[in-house]
Order: sequence, then C-alpha cells, then structure tokens
Amino acid sequence: MIVVLKQNPEKERVDRLMRHFTDMGLKINYSEGENTVILGLMGDTTRIDERDVLAYDVVERVQRVTEPFKAVNRKFHPEDTVIEVAGRRIGAGYFNVMAGPCSVESEAQIVEVAESVKKAGASFLRGGAFKPRTSPYSFQGLEDEGLKLLLEAKRQTGLPIVTEIMSEKHLDLFADVDIIQLGARNMQNFMLLKELGRSNKPILLKRGLSATMEEFLMAAEYIFAGGNHNVILCERGIRTFETMIRNNLDVSAIPLVKMFSHLPIIIDPSHAAGRRDMVQPLSRAAIAAGADGLIIEAHNNPRCALCDGAQSLDLPQFDAVMDDIKRRAAFEGREMMP
Repeated sequence: MIVVLKQNPEKERVDRLMRHFTDMGLKINYSEGENTVILGLMGDTTRIDERDVLAYDVVERVQRVTEPFKAVNRKFHPEDTVIEVAGRRIGAGYFNVMAGPCSVESEAQIVEVAESVKKAGASFLRGGAFKPRTSPYSFQGLEDEGLKLLLEAKRQTGLPIVTEIMSEKHLDLFADVDIIQLGARNMQNFMLLKELGRSNKPILLKRGLSATMEEFLMAAEYIFAGGNHNVILCERGIRTFETMIRNNLDVSAIPLVKMFSHLPIIIDPSHAAGRRDMVQPLSRAAIAAGADGLIIEAHNNPRCALCDGAQSLDLPQFDAVMDDIKRRAAFEGREMMP
C-alpha cells in the first residue's frame, strides 16, 4: 500500500501518521520527491481501512499495490534512483561502462587491462576472482589472491572495481570492493541475498538464466528488505531454445524495469550472446532502449584467456566499441561517467 501525502505537510502530523503505521507492525519506505512525499507500507496491510487513513488531513490519497515487490516498485519511489559509487553516479541519465576480463589471471594481465579500459573511457574495472563454472573441472578463479590483484589494479589506476561474490562467508574479503556482483546462478540464493541486504555495499544483481521479471525484482526486494537500497540490476540474457548464441538478450527488460521499478539497469552484452562480434550491436540496442550502462568483457589476449575468451574483446576492439558507445550515449542525451 502507498500513502501519498499533500504538498508541504507538517512534520509533526506526518510523524503522527507514521507512528500509527509502525504501531500496527508495518515497515515504512519514506520517499520524498520534488513535489510529492510517499509512504510505502510493507507488511500485512489487509488490516488497514483506507477510510481511516484518508481521515488524516495530511493524506492526499491511498493506493493498494498489487505487485509482490514493494520497496523496489516505482509506485513507492516515483523518481529514478541514483547509486553513487566512488565519485560515479549510476542511473537517471548517468551512463557507466564497466569493463575487464572475465577472470583475473595475473597482476600483469589485470593491470594492463585496467590501464587500457580506463584510457578508453570505462568508469569501473570488472574482473572475476571467484568464478562459478558449469563444470567442476573448469578454472574456478584465483579466489582471494584474485581479489588482491584486483585491488592492486585499483591502486595503480584509480578505477573502482566490480567483482562477484559466491558465498556469504566471503563478505569480509570484499571490504574494499566498490560494487559486489551477484551472479545469475545466485540470483535466488536467498541466504546470500539477506546477507548482502545487511551490508552497505552497492550490489550488482544479475538476472537468473531463466528468471521471470517478477522473480528478478523480488530478488532485489530481498536486498532492500535487509536495509541495503544500493541495488543495480543487470540483464545478461536468458536461456531460450536458440542454440546459435549462448543466451538471448532480453532488451524488453530495460523498458519493463523502467516502468515497474526505480532502480538503474545495466546490460551485459558479452554474456548475452557469448561471442565478441555481437557485443557492439547489442550495446547499441541497450543504449537505444534506455539502459543506464554496460558491463563488457575485455582481455589483453582473449585467445589465451582462462575463461570466456570467445566473448571477450581484445583491447583495440574495446577501444573501437567504446568510441561507438560514447557517440551513441551522447546522441541519447546520457552523461558518460569518467
């Protein structure tokens, strides 16, 4: 349920109304925009009589929300959320590119890639230290050593880092990570979602391989319910009957998220198709559809990559794609973050 207040309500009267709701055991999501204050009520709202709420003179109207996701719902928070990380802004017209190798392999590799993608205009360095793989015999990443190498690349280049977490047991290792990525296979790892909800780190939440949009937004709701409102959604393609590409990029997810949620959404064109020659056209589609950014795999030597070399751009290719991204983002009126 949402309660829309009249313009410029008196604080004392609003406090009285909010106490009424908290006394009923409800949680309140307070959202203040330019001209509107909205109270989003979470909990068992079936006991609330709308006429009783409308009797408060600060209340403009009352509306029940049918969607199961509440806190991430645009009805609760009409204005776009902007996530601020390391001096960068994500969402509401600000456009970011996160780039780097699928997996951290050595200090020389990650530093070279970091220096190159920064020069090309990327605002974050991505790289996997812990790698979930379909086969138990595949390279699983350098784990905590990989995190140390990412932090060294950050120290040398100044680029904030994005990397994936696999378990709530590893949270302490991620203390200096700027954005924690939750991978597609963990989108419904509810224990991990709850732990990330208790943290204050920005979370990059990837859509599951076969997740519906409602399931995707409900996963974000878990993080919000824990108190962490710094969530960035990531569409990375869904599994369909198509076999010529790795996944199908669901471009419709972008306008759908914009309709139903206030959270920023970025696109992963590398994992979507699983082939480097489709990264540029899928990036163009994402920008045109209104995405708030891209996360792209780039490697200094994709042919020798230990993970996902087929979908990784080499560094000259990344430069060319970034030039195209900058032009198209500017044409769409987006502000590129440095």
